[in-house]
Amino acid sequence: MGSWVGKVVHRCITMAIADFYAANPHYTTRIVINTKDTKGEPLLALSAALELLENTKVQAIIGPDATVESRFLDLLEQKANIPFLSFATSTLSNKNPYFLQIAQDEATEFKGIATMVQSFKWKNVVLICENTANGRQMATYMFSAFQEKNIPVAYTSLISTSYSNEQIREELHSLQNMQTTMFVIHTSPSLSSKLFFMAKEVGMMGEGYVWIVTSKTTNHINFMDAETIKSMQGAVGFKSYFPKSDELRKFNSKWRKEYHDLNPIMEMKEIDSNGIWAYDAVYALAMAVEKVQTTVMGTSLLDQISKTNFHGLGGDFKLMNGKPISKAIEIINVIGKGDRRVGFWMVDGEFVKEIGKTNLFSNRGLESIIWPGGTATIPTHRMLQMNGKKLRFLVPVFGAFPSLIQMAVDPTTNRPTVSGFCGDVFNVAYNALTYGVEIEFVPYLYEHGRTYGDLIDKVYLEGYDGAIGDITITSNRSHYVDFTFPFSDMGVGTIAQNGKKSMWIFLSPLSADLWFTSAGFFLFLGFVIWFIEHRTNEEFQGSTKQQIGTTLWFAFSTLVYAHREKLQSNLSRFVVIIWLFVVLVLTSSYTATLSSLLTVQQIASKGGEVQFQSISHVGVPVFNNVQLTKGVMTPLFSPGDYVQALRSRKVSAISDEILYIKSVLALYSAAEFSLVSTASTTNGFGIVFQKGSPLTTKMSSQIAKLRGDGTLKALEDKWLKQQSSMILSKDLSTPPPTILNLNGFGGLFLISGTSMVLALLISIVYILRKTLWKRKLEIMRSLLRRSPEIHPQDNDVEPRV
Repeated sequence: MGSWVGKVVHRCITMAIADFYAANPHYTTRIVINTKDTKGEPLLALSAALELLENTKVQAIIGPDATVESRFLDLLEQKANIPFLSFATSTLSNKNPYFLQIAQDEATEFKGIATMVQSFKWKNVVLICENTANGRQMATYMFSAFQEKNIPVAYTSLISTSYSNEQIREELHSLQNMQTTMFVIHTSPSLSSKLFFMAKEVGMMGEGYVWIVTSKTTNHINFMDAETIKSMQGAVGFKSYFPKSDELRKFNSKWRKEYHDLNPIMEMKEIDSNGIWAYDAVYALAMAVEKVQTTVMGTSLLDQISKTNFHGLGGDFKLMNGKPISKAIEIINVIGKGDRRVGFWMVDGEFVKEIGKTNLFSNRGLESIIWPGGTATIPTHRMLQMNGKKLRFLVPVFGAFPSLIQMAVDPTTNRPTVSGFCGDVFNVAYNALTYGVEIEFVPYLYEHGRTYGDLIDKVYLEGYDGAIGDITITSNRSHYVDFTFPFSDMGVGTIAQNGKKSMWIFLSPLSADLWFTSAGFFLFLGFVIWFIEHRTNEEFQGSTKQQIGTTLWFAFSTLVYAHREKLQSNLSRFVVIIWLFVVLVLTSSYTATLSSLLTVQQIASKGGEVQFQSISHVGVPVFNNVQLTKGVMTPLFSPGDYVQALRSRKVSAISDEILYIKSVLALYSAAEFSLVSTASTTNGFGIVFQKGSPLTTKMSSQIAKLRGDGTLKALEDKWLKQQSSMILSKDLSTPPPTILNLNGFGGLFLISGTSMVLALLISIVYILRKTLWKRKLEIMRSLLRRSPEIHPQDNDVEPRV
């Protein structure tokens, strides 16, 4: 009752009772008001309600607008079963039918704010709410409204009403360091006043900022003093709308007199929303009481209030499911000594200039708004220059990779500067933004146990604006900071020491056992063909030397399909056909393997392990998707460590982010080391920014431009140019060329060898049979010559057998 709102509500209730019965003198019923002062305390509200129910025997309660008090009274109403008319504007999950919300629900308002932000294409909204149960719940509802519009909420600031000015100032400084200029504030009028005073003091009410205020504050803007209004200049507010009418005009005239009686030394003000809702609620209650007591039998007061429908000061009064029907919301702009209407938010999701019209006015209809700083230009991007504020960036100095990131002191300005590939990318991209804000580079030196994860934590916890360097983008880190688009190659590479070049490399594709086996089969083929052909084929006859030469020539000429000797035996043709198939497979495999070996030498130490580079900042995030049979994690802090590990032959290869590999290759001979494979298993390097920083999007756009116009490639060539390193494979899991061995061709040799042995056996059997047959004939002829029974003239006749 001691607050200004309480005084307004009480006076409007008494005025409503007097006006109602003056207009309806024939009514036989009268309502009597009994007041209890809650003093703003929920427990006192509960105690007062109990006293009214038990001692005064009230038939209805009009409750306070504080949501916590309303909920205490709601618990009471579950037992009392009498109507409870509440001024609470919060969205309540109340299922008690006796709880009636007579104030406008805020959920519709939140949707309107989200739509307005979407129409301007603003991003990275910060919500400011009271640190109470109701404030936290409202923050959740607001977050959902923005999420439905795909608008990211960068941060939710919960501020207690008990905060001192210094505490509020510190909180605003934290928001200022986030470089966010889009704020939506949903707090009580008293807390809003403190916030705007402090915001103006720290320079957050200047050009480039956007402040949107909910009806929780703007509904009471008529009762704010001139200094508070001045500190809010340029804010846009959503306010409960009451259509113009003769009833409202007459009441306002009457109210000015009442207001003067309450505060004769204060400026005349319009009636606020709570007063209008209280006035209409009393009218509805009086009408329902009359119907219950005189005209309608067997009906309850709750039923009659729910059915009551009339045109009051606030427009049409009608409840649906215990809540008022949705109405338009007024959009105001705080300028000068008060507020100015700029449009309406309709319940169907449209912005309109006038009620009843359907023309959308979207962001084009808001060109008349005067924004903070006195500008009529719609804020579109972050104004970075704020009271000489510097942007502070951490620079990791973890190892000897000067080609990637290094720090020095500019002799002309005596300030730290960054260079190297990562440093130059940041400098070129940031300078293209032409913000003109000073950058302070803070070295993050390597100490035992420090990791890149610790650097991310430092940005997140200690308010640095970002970090620059060889920082890998990972999903886990993205929970705490924002990354730009990657400016490096995405993935990991493997560096290996080149094998020594040899004049005998042509022997490498085949293992020794395969060479000897192949040679043996060539000789065996020649012997088989000679054995089958030399008795009848003149090309395989002659002196011993000539037969050996012809046989060897024929056998080895099959390797290049250059044999010209005609084969007469089908057995010989069968053996050669099978052998030519074996030769075809063997020569094709040899050619493919030799080509691979000539492209890049085999990794020198075939028995070593694959070495992973690690300073604890890679490891798991880098190699999660790398499939390798063996691997060890060992700290390597500089290109020299890479080279020493490879030259010592302790490992056969080292896998790491591609830019680290390129840094090593840029410093050491490409004739000794090669990038032998790559795999797209990481997201590459990115520039780190505080969560919600608008610079993230701006810098990402610049990086995309640098990649498109070739600047990024030029910077890479400047710092990481390689002379003659070749990439063998695009897949890290692809093994190096495999030496061909006998085991892989055993089946072919088995088939060919079987065919040769079979042909040789058939040929031997045929020769033996023919020799035996000839010998038998000779014996028969000898016997016939010695027989006396045979006439001499028959000696030349072959006997019949």
